[in-house]
Amino acid sequence: MLKTILFDLDGTLLPMDQDEFIRDYFQRLAQKVSPLGYEPKELIDTVWAGTKAMVKNNGAQSNEEAFWAVFVQRYGEEALRDRPAFDEFYRVEFQKVAGVCGRNPVAREAVETLRLMGFRLALATNPLFPEVATRSRVRWAGLEPEWFEYITTYENSRYCKPNSAYYGDILTQLACTGDECLMVGNDVGEDMTAAKLGMRVFLLTDCLINRNGEDISAYPHGGFPELLDFVRTMTA
Repeated sequence: MLKTILFDLDGTLLPMDQDEFIRDYFQRLAQKVSPLGYEPKELIDTVWAGTKAMVKNNGAQSNEEAFWAVFVQRYGEEALRDRPAFDEFYRVEFQKVAGVCGRNPVAREAVETLRLMGFRLALATNPLFPEVATRSRVRWAGLEPEWFEYITTYENSRYCKPNSAYYGDILTQLACTGDECLMVGNDVGEDMTAAKLGMRVFLLTDCLINRNGEDISAYPHGGFPELLDFVRTMTA
């Protein structure tokens, strides 16, 4: 019986051009910390290296720890003294990145409808960002973080998509089984892997990412109206 619906964020609830988002994000981050001595190209290369470390994380540490281990390896222990500046960036300057993201009111309507239908909701966004940045991106989408029972962030996660252990961790946190869950996302390679744990999946095609050119007819797919129809069919 379907009880819980997991949503991806970027490109699913929050419409965006991923390349434009990354470009604006990195530009603002470099502007913020360059006065502290961080050369922009080296900084961006280090952030990418830290991101790769999180994606490869095997569960031995949090994603936050995996990221900062790379940062310390590149800049030394003294770089940890600059963490307050990075934290401030996500509270302040990062908020302006919302300008390159869209907003889909139909996404909000769908989430509200599913809440009213009594489903538990969780936000299964790839946990590469701190909590403050993730909760901000939820608000950019016109939603409230409090609507989600659980939100994955780099502080509370030990794996990343497409590792199926990422979804296993969510099931543990929610104390539920795969057959009770539906994963909704726009990335074939990252979001549809939830099916390996027995979850049902729905591929949202508004901002579709299909890097390997898979045949998406293998998955239930469409926009938010089709998603609601799919859920109603399963609960009829």
